[in-house]
Amino acid sequence: MRRPLTIAVAQPGCAAKDVRANAFEHAAVIRGVDARLVAFPELSLTGYELDAAPVAVDDPNLEPLVAACTETGSIALVGAPVAGENGNNIATLRVDAGGVEVAYRKSHLGGDEPRWFAPGDGTVAIDVDGWRVGLGICKDTGVDAHVAGVAALSVDLYVAGLVHLPEELRLQEERAGRIARACGAYVGFASFAGPTGGGYVRTSGMSSIWAADGTALLRAGTEPGAAARLALT
Repeated sequence: MRRPLTIAVAQPGCAAKDVRANAFEHAAVIRGVDARLVAFPELSLTGYELDAAPVAVDDPNLEPLVAACTETGSIALVGAPVAGENGNNIATLRVDAGGVEVAYRKSHLGGDEPRWFAPGDGTVAIDVDGWRVGLGICKDTGVDAHVAGVAALSVDLYVAGLVHLPEELRLQEERAGRIARACGAYVGFASFAGPTGGGYVRTSGMSSIWAADGTALLRAGTEPGAAARLALT
């Protein structure tokens, strides 16, 4: 039987394109939330700066993240631009005591993103202590084909990093509930709060955790630095 999984969805303060400063900020969150799995927003290591340089998995600036995960036994899902075979990708990095790897590359791009990035290869699920965790990033969460693809992977939990405007909060929450019901799984949304570049002077925050029936279980507030933490069974 799988054991309970404690998840935190976090919305750290962000310094535009300053990977090292943001890595220290992420590390402080990881140490503070006491969770096995800690999820962060889209492009959380650079801010939503589409022209930011790709982040390599062996970048020394990520060492504070690895150290924090080693000390706490956590796994962090962190947003960053990365290099890919067909161009740069918007990605989710998996960080743990063993180091950093690319876990997922965003499949569905929106706005100006296609100018800077190539789409990823499709849906992904990772294993965390026997839990199947499906991954997505922002626009993915509103694409029926993506949701159906994740549901087909028989996930126990779906996690996505987001950037949304405050007036898009209702949309953010509608998507969370719909994905939970479609997948029959918990949902964790980590959504940026405060300014984050790319024209986002304000963002919605309200990172949240949802039950498989589409019921909201817990929400963070709208301020940078907030997080929501819950033990899933």
